[in-house]
Amino acid sequence: MPPTLDHPTLPIIKAAFPNVSLQATEFRGQTTLIVPPDRAHEILRYLHDDPPCDYDFLADVIGVDYLGYPSATPGRFAVVYVLASGAHERRLTVKTYVDPSLDTSGIVPDPALEVDSVTDIWPGAEWPEREVYDMFGIRFRNHPDLRRILMWKDYPGHPLRKDYPLRGRGERETYHVMGRDAS
Repeated sequence: MPPTLDHPTLPIIKAAFPNVSLQATEFRGQTTLIVPPDRAHEILRYLHDDPPCDYDFLADVIGVDYLGYPSATPGRFAVVYVLASGAHERRLTVKTYVDPSLDTSGIVPDPALEVDSVTDIWPGAEWPEREVYDMFGIRFRNHPDLRRILMWKDYPGHPLRKDYPLRGRGERETYHVMGRDAS
């Protein structure tokens, strides 16, 4: 019999979303709630607005590439939200998976790699979502300013994808170096 998870938020979410397929895991005292991508925004909104949950702080938004991961995952990429509730002194990680529909080694945007932005819930999500977009190519619907934040505008790929070449695609050889006096 698997161990039961005792995080106080899990029964609240299960009662609020009885028809949604949810999974939960725990590792070293940290609970992760796995939600479908089409319901992620709705569940995150509930976690923020519902007084018994009151996850008022978004600590981080992270992208993960599971290419070559030894165990099966529901999708190749994951978007991970790390939440905290100051009122209840709780932490919860919410994860959603997306699977590409196109070859990810190219630079063509994949319409399947898209989730809803949470900037309307936590305005501080704007820059972390831009970083996930820039490094992994996962787009965020309804983001107020979705553009690259770390790489230059015409960078030909997403460098934290595991199928991106370690030596790049010739960016170092074709990158124009500017001197100190050029401004």
